[in-house]
This record gives sequence, structure tokens and C-alpha cells, in this order.
Amino acid sequence: MFPIGDDNSDRTTTPYVNYLLIALNVIVFVFLQGMSGDNSFTYSFATVPGEILSGRDIVTGAKVLTNPYTGDHFTMPGLGPTPVSVYLTLITSMFMHGGWAHIAGNMLYLWIFGDNIENAMGHKRYLIFYLLCGIIASLSHVFASKFLGQNLLIPSLGASGAISGVLGGYILLYPGRRVTMFVFRFITHVSAFWAIGIWIVFQIINGLGMLGGSEAGGVAYAAHIGGFVAGLVLIKFFIPRRI
Repeated sequence: MFPIGDDNSDRTTTPYVNYLLIALNVIVFVFLQGMSGDNSFTYSFATVPGEILSGRDIVTGAKVLTNPYTGDHFTMPGLGPTPVSVYLTLITSMFMHGGWAHIAGNMLYLWIFGDNIENAMGHKRYLIFYLLCGIIASLSHVFASKFLGQNLLIPSLGASGAISGVLGGYILLYPGRRVTMFVFRFITHVSAFWAIGIWIVFQIINGLGMLGGSEAGGVAYAAHIGGFVAGLVLIKFFIPRRI
């Protein structure tokens, strides 16, 4: 079940910033990450909780780890040197993804919901809002990892946190907006409140895996939740007359 469109009948501006964000994500994934094949780039520019908390670059060798759910062994590449301030990885990690499914899902949500927020805010405000939500989302993951005793050397990446902020703003601005959903083999229409509400419930349920000291499925759900809350709060400052 996933969204495939929404009502854009009241959109009055071309969402140039949203198009640019999508293009940057695709360019970074294809040409700099080598479609997730270039581990040296990915492990140098992803957000590493241990680096953010210590303020210093950490370089490690490859390690053989065991999946706690399946018992399978896999090799985790080592962290490469970060040629910029480690704090900048809070931004660079927003434009990287772990695979085709990861980037396709994120860009689908950004394409559908981001244009409406940009139309309401204006181009510059939307860009600042997006980046700020992404930074807060990454910091949420960093501090959740520390608080829950998780491995602080496991990097995180993806636009999910920033997009979660967009969804938080969307559900406040347009709770009754019609969203077209693909459900199993059928296409149906629901309100944004239900479409995004289902996504929220999914994040919370899967995020419960963190209580056991590990991220459910390897996904930083703390970042999703942190980004969503950031969007709920920040939208009031970026569009004060609409809330």
C-alpha cells in the first residue's frame, strides 16, 4: 500500500526546489555512490553517531557482523576518512541512499507531498524547512542510538528524515486533501490524514524494535519520527498564518 498522487488543483507555483532535491538525490546515488556500489564514498559521507557525538573523524577497518534476526554473517565496510567536518555529514547523508528501493520510495513520497509544501511556503522557505527537518531527524537518530546503547559506528543515510518533516507539515496544512493510494490490486482515494497516519503507525510499530537495542530492519526509525515531529513544530513558524 503506497500513495501514487494527490490533489494539486490549488498549486500555483512550479516546485523548482522539490525538483532540484529529487534530481540531487538521484545524481548522488547514481554517479557518486555508484548505485550503492561505491562503499568508500558512502561510508565517508554518511552520518556516524560516534563522530557527531565526539566531533572527530573515525576511520575503521571492515568487520564481519552477524544479523541478530537471521544469524547470517555479513561484512560491514569500514568507515572511510571524511574530508569535511563530520558535522556536515548531517547534510550530505540526506542525499545518499542504500539501494534502489530506498531511493525510489523516498523520492515517490517527496514527489507527491513536497510540491504542496513548497507551494505554501515559497521556494527559499521550503528549502530551509527541508534541510532543517533533515538535520533534526539525523540528530534524533544520533541521540537515540546513544540513549539506547546501540552501536555508534553504524552509519545512517537517506532523505527519509527530511521527507518525514515534509509529511508532518503536510498533515497539518492539508489533513483533508485527497490522496490516491495503490492498495494491493486496487486504486482508492483517502484523506491525507489517513494516508500519512498509516505511515506514522508503521514507523512507531517498527521503531519499537529499538527498545531491544537495535534498529528494526536496519532502518533509523528514530530519524523518521524525529523528522516528523520537527515538521509538525516548524511548519507553524514557516507558515504562521495558515496554522
